[in-house]
Amino acid sequence: MTERGMEARVLVVDDHPIVRRGLRTLLAAESWVDSVVEAATMAEAVARAVEHRITVAAMDVALPDGDGIEATRRILRARPGTNVLMLSMTDDEEVVIRALRAGAHGYVRKDIPPEQLCDALRTVAFGGVVLGPEIGTGVLATLRRPVATLPPPFDRLSAREREILAHLAAGESNASIAKRLGISEKTVRNQVSVVFTKLGVPDRVKAALLVRDAGVLPDLAGPAT
Repeated sequence: MTERGMEARVLVVDDHPIVRRGLRTLLAAESWVDSVVEAATMAEAVARAVEHRITVAAMDVALPDGDGIEATRRILRARPGTNVLMLSMTDDEEVVIRALRAGAHGYVRKDIPPEQLCDALRTVAFGGVVLGPEIGTGVLATLRRPVATLPPPFDRLSAREREILAHLAAGESNASIAKRLGISEKTVRNQVSVVFTKLGVPDRVKAALLVRDAGVLPDLAGPAT
């Protein structure tokens, strides 16, 4: 007997076919799983979550056309009933916090033992919350803190754009930001251009000076309003 007397439709999102097929094979033996659908990109993940009325998504953080955190936001906007478990090789607290603020019900490392991964997905599928043992208590403390309201023009930025601006203002290169956030350097360049447009500045130096003069650097990584 499964929770609520029902079975779950699972979406596996990862750009590596071997990872997707391996997880699909693992889940096929689970009595609580009704079906398993695969997606390799953010766009595919959103489309298939809606098309197949997905119950739970196993979501990789790094995807070719964006990241799993943004995919989670889009899926939850399009299909609020879907629950998401983030899978990643990093347990960076900033990434974990962004994922949970985006609406994910859990976050575990990809090197978790297979039986524990199945248990985590089952828990998340039926409304529970799972955090891997590597996730520090600082994550929960940060999530409990009230979110600061940013002044104009910073309030026009999305959560990802705020985060990129914070790293940019700290003097990090596009390559460094891409590595830290698990996205492509091209994606960073595109989002930096959007940030410049929204802030009305021509370059990195002016953006950094705007941040410094406004004194908003500590609050830039908060979720979008």
